[in-house]
Amino acid sequence: MSPSTPSHHAFSGLPQALLQAHLFDAQQLEAIKRVSHSQKIPFIEALLKNNLINSATLAEFCSKTFSCPLLDLSVINVQSLPDKLVDSRTMKNQQVVVLSKRENKLAVAIADPTQTQALDQIKFQTGLAVEPIVVSHQQLMELLNRLGQSAEQNLNELIGDDLDQTTLPNDLEFINEKNDSNTEIDDAPVVRFLQKILNDAINVGASDLHFEPFEKFYRIRFRVDGVLRDIAQPPLAIKDKIASRIKVISRLDISEKRVPQDGRMKLNVSASRSIDFRVSTLPTLFGEKIVMRILDGSQATLGIDALGYEPEQKALLLEAIHRPYGMVLVTGPTGSGKTVSLYTCLNILNQPGINIATAEDPAEINLPGVNQVNINDRAGLTFPVALKAFLRQDPDIIMVGEIRDLETADIAIKAAQTGHMVFSTLHTNDAPATLTRLLNMGVAPFNIASAVNLITAQRLARRLCSCKQVATYSDELLIKAGFDSSECDGSWTAYRPIGCDRCNQTGYKGRVGIYQVMPITSAMEKIILTQGTAMEIEAQAIRDGIKTLRQAGLVKVKQGMTSLEEVLSCTNQ
Repeated sequence: MSPSTPSHHAFSGLPQALLQAHLFDAQQLEAIKRVSHSQKIPFIEALLKNNLINSATLAEFCSKTFSCPLLDLSVINVQSLPDKLVDSRTMKNQQVVVLSKRENKLAVAIADPTQTQALDQIKFQTGLAVEPIVVSHQQLMELLNRLGQSAEQNLNELIGDDLDQTTLPNDLEFINEKNDSNTEIDDAPVVRFLQKILNDAINVGASDLHFEPFEKFYRIRFRVDGVLRDIAQPPLAIKDKIASRIKVISRLDISEKRVPQDGRMKLNVSASRSIDFRVSTLPTLFGEKIVMRILDGSQATLGIDALGYEPEQKALLLEAIHRPYGMVLVTGPTGSGKTVSLYTCLNILNQPGINIATAEDPAEINLPGVNQVNINDRAGLTFPVALKAFLRQDPDIIMVGEIRDLETADIAIKAAQTGHMVFSTLHTNDAPATLTRLLNMGVAPFNIASAVNLITAQRLARRLCSCKQVATYSDELLIKAGFDSSECDGSWTAYRPIGCDRCNQTGYKGRVGIYQVMPITSAMEKIILTQGTAMEIEAQAIRDGIKTLRQAGLVKVKQGMTSLEEVLSCTNQ
């Protein structure tokens, strides 16, 4: 692996145009890109901070180079700009301003017309064609600030509205509703604001939304690719109205603010696609914190190839799940993709001749053809109760959302020993620790050895964006990370994150699974029967050729899917 050097191929868009015009050399542009990445600001903003070119000159250059009209924003009347086509927060995040609409085309002011992600998002949200109009970055920022202040003022003016007393619909599918009786509701600013937040979360691929009240501010964050990002800080005075709206559409008790509540809601994002949200409220010092988890059922139908299993891991897993009986366990922390892995296996096995029943808390993804049961502890419908009922209904496959106690583990294992295939999850660090966790719960060693077929431990690592660049590491660092000395021969290339508009300057786009797939061999059964430790089981797994989570992650590094730093951060050696 050789050190990366700046070249014409290292740049694209505006940096490439500036290089070709000999306005900047490659070293200067590389330094500006590093500033853009480290400060998480757009390239054009980092460029202007350099003070080697002014905003007006850069606008003229962009207009001429990319054949786009040039406009002086100082002549624009803010009041004449089209309203409600794109909200001010989206325009500020994407650094664009919608100037006008003519038929099915929008004129959009932008300082860097190569920011195709910004233009594409406007096009996606409005369904209209977009024509970029080049403007000075300085003037654009000033106009966006004025628009943001205006939007904030309008929202503050509406805080006094008696929204809480408005009759809100109980229909969960509330986006894109055309019912005239809901016109009053759709015009409510807090309702529109919440709908916009939810749509934005879906568009950026967020997995969770966090609504967090504090003493002096109110914060909304999205978790994207496993990392929380600040999205908005609406006025603190509307926190209760946002909480009430969420609780209404999730069918929760609005008057109950002293104890946590759990609910669900659904959004229609198109005529053919709807997305479920799992809603959890939690009383805090300064109000109710609400977390909404996005449950996209399309993930369960991606197929096993899309999850990131290596060919030998995929073969082991498919062989285990197609056995007539036994137990397959999936383990990992919250948010590591266990549910998607289980649903993918169920989707493979979901055939007309198979009876599948699941007990979940709650059922996150709807699978047609699978009998799904929501656990309700308050009503007495616990995991053990559901499992006992399943066994009276002639199931072929049973899925238990989570093994939390000895009673659940005992019933699940007995089902696996009596002709049923059982899937479940546990919260442990890796596959070998899962077996000792069952022993610590009180499950008899013989039952574990005879019932468990295979254990999969998993993590989700962020996938490198296409803007990635070659990284150079010393042999000492690679060996310390877990590579064998024979792998440090330069036959493969490591990459590092850079950041671009497509990945929101993070250097990562999407996630890929890292898996430890461990079948229970006869040698491992002997260790279990003698109540061996997790270290003894791990040593045997290594002798059997099973990769640890760290080793599986390093394979992804060699394949160029993720960075070494990302694997080190999400796996232990």
